[in-house]
Amino acid sequence: MSTALRIQQLNKHFANGKHALRDINLTVQRGEMVALIGASGSGKSTLLRHVAGLVVADAASDSLIEVDGRCVQQGGRIHRDIRQVRSQIGFVFQQFNLVDRLPVLLNVLVGLLHRTPRWRGWLRMFKPHERALALEALARVGIADCHAQRASTLSGGQQQRAAIARTLVQGAKVVLADEPIASLDPESSRKVMDILARINREDGSTVMVSLHQVEVAIKYCPRVVALHQGRVVYDGPSAALTPDLLRELYGVQVDEILAGASPLVTAPAVQPANGWMPPLAQVA
Repeated sequence: MSTALRIQQLNKHFANGKHALRDINLTVQRGEMVALIGASGSGKSTLLRHVAGLVVADAASDSLIEVDGRCVQQGGRIHRDIRQVRSQIGFVFQQFNLVDRLPVLLNVLVGLLHRTPRWRGWLRMFKPHERALALEALARVGIADCHAQRASTLSGGQQQRAAIARTLVQGAKVVLADEPIASLDPESSRKVMDILARINREDGSTVMVSLHQVEVAIKYCPRVVALHQGRVVYDGPSAALTPDLLRELYGVQVDEILAGASPLVTAPAVQPANGWMPPLAQVA
């Protein structure tokens, strides 16, 4: 198994003096599904944005971030080939990041812009096989019948599934999901997490998802990385994350992490014991 993500000596100070990330060292292998957990302000979103090259680490530092063996940033500088590297990184935002006035199909086709001539992208001139690819991705996440609707007419859960379809069209090897279920109802949350887990299993994509709900992380992700005040305080099997361990790691903040148990934990397991799994469209 080869390395999908490597982070070394990552530090980040913001202009207000806050030390948001402290000496982060992580390695994620291809095909892993990893959860980032922690209380609000622990650095989860900041870490994911650094991996995507959307935020730069402290200047003149010893930091290094590589995705699939290619440099994203080093020493507080974004790599000159970042556009090509980003083409392999799918980012699922908490607030979907869709263009409300455009049809769902066009929002999904945005995932092809990295390998589409700019003039065709500006004119929205996508070839039939590209549109077919986007429709197939929408079918996989269970919302193909919504392809002609404006994105603003979809529910929150449907919009998040459209955002995931965009990463499928992109062909991303690494999918980063930043609190993808934070604003969704329990049923929509279950569907989104089921889809992310199936993409990980069926496509072999590496998935790193930040979650506020520790019980969801335990259910869906074999490995958990826990952050506290910008530091990694736990990196290991999700099954070992007991309430006592969380209290030891987080102290009084554990109440925030454990609050609001989600109905997702009572849903059927993502993969039955016999190894059979239904196709993605059946989660609709």
